[in-house]
Amino acid sequence: MNQDWEDRTTAAWATFDNYPEEQAADFRAVIDALVAELPDGSPLGPFERACAWDSTGHSDQAVPLYREALARGLDGYKGRRAKIQLSSSLRNIGLAEEGVKLLTPELDGPSDELDDAVRACLALCLSSLGRDREGLSLVLGALAPHLPRYQRSMAHYARALVEPED
Repeated sequence: MNQDWEDRTTAAWATFDNYPEEQAADFRAVIDALVAELPDGSPLGPFERACAWDSTGHSDQAVPLYREALARGLDGYKGRRAKIQLSSSLRNIGLAEEGVKLLTPELDGPSDELDDAVRACLALCLSSLGRDREGLSLVLGALAPHLPRYQRSMAHYARALVEPED
């Protein structure tokens, strides 16, 4: 889509907090109106609609839309966002194992500003499956580079949670 559409979509999302819970449908209608401008088959349509459903507390409605967006070829930054958000929604509806399978390959993918979000959502999915040590390891590993001190120690502790002791 063009930059004007992207700018208007970004502006719509900037107003999200202006919609109280009882007006969630009104916000989704704003997103639906923007989606209606997209060409048929665009992966952006189901992605934006999924985000709107998800953000208004309906993970169950979001999951099939995220899947559709990815199936239509959503890739790059928004594709990675879709995977993160889909994994979170899957966890919310009791399908955390599927979320783990979706996000685990992202750990080895190209690095970007979403790396920590990948680890945070993956950690939540792992925790939902009773794999707390693995989840904590991911979170500590993501946190370590942001600390003003103790980066090396925290990174070591993160690895030690999941690696066998010598």
